[in-house]
Amino acid sequence: MQPRKLVLSRKGFDSTNRGGNYPYGGCPSPVFSDGSLYSLPIPTDDDEAPIYGELEHNNVNIGRVVEGLTRERYTRNHLAGLDPDIRPDALLRYDGWRGLFGQTNGSQTHLENQGVGAGDVFLFFGLFQQVEMVPTGWCFVRGAPKRHLLWGWLQTEQIFKVDQVRNDERFSWATYHCHFSWEGDPSNTLYMASERLDLGNGLKATGAGIFPRLDERLVLTKPGGSASNWRLPLWFYPEGGKEPLSYHPRELWERDSRYAYVQRRGPGQEFVLDLEQYPEALGWFAGLVSDLGRG
Repeated sequence: MQPRKLVLSRKGFDSTNRGGNYPYGGCPSPVFSDGSLYSLPIPTDDDEAPIYGELEHNNVNIGRVVEGLTRERYTRNHLAGLDPDIRPDALLRYDGWRGLFGQTNGSQTHLENQGVGAGDVFLFFGLFQQVEMVPTGWCFVRGAPKRHLLWGWLQTEQIFKVDQVRNDERFSWATYHCHFSWEGDPSNTLYMASERLDLGNGLKATGAGIFPRLDERLVLTKPGGSASNWRLPLWFYPEGGKEPLSYHPRELWERDSRYAYVQRRGPGQEFVLDLEQYPEALGWFAGLVSDLGRG
């Protein structure tokens, strides 16, 4: 089923600090010296989840990275909420594994109100900063900018309410997923990836995957601006009566001859674009996956 909506979805570690508890990690995810990206999954209290020390990236233990970057607010023994869970090599997988992520509360209501459904595509972004290894451990490179980067994708094949599938054998593999621990929330929803992308243009790629290395095409942040000051392809600009990216009314947008600019806003994590009004988005997304993606 070909997509009708494209969603820019904020996931992974973030500098947000609510009540001093750092529920989103409290810092950016790393860009390593070889240019590789790793979106750090946020901490969870789901005792079925893996610990950070069980995760690796290019022979680097992610538990040690988390300890260094958070100054041991979180350690290698803290539980990591793999949401979205789109890295095939993150854990031991069963045959036929699919990518998965979940949403709940107001963000899920927004997706429903925007008509997001089967076939639609999510582009995951997060806050990143360059890191380095020093004698005391991993740390951020002094003066390196914090930037919003695209780091993965998922095309939805099926959508399920968690309470409806809690005892379904097809989902026994997803006990690592934090959303199974959220009891009694009727909005708690799982999005399962398609096996292959279906964009209607013949692109051959997996239904979920990551962008493993930094490329300027993945950078949302305007050069020299704050992380949430975005520079986007010019076709993002809402002209001619088009509905803008959700949560971003027309008065927030500017443009020049090459780019559209907007200050990213909340609330929420999910920002929806109508592909019927912005058909250029599908080719843009396909180019990113084809040129930079890994399933």
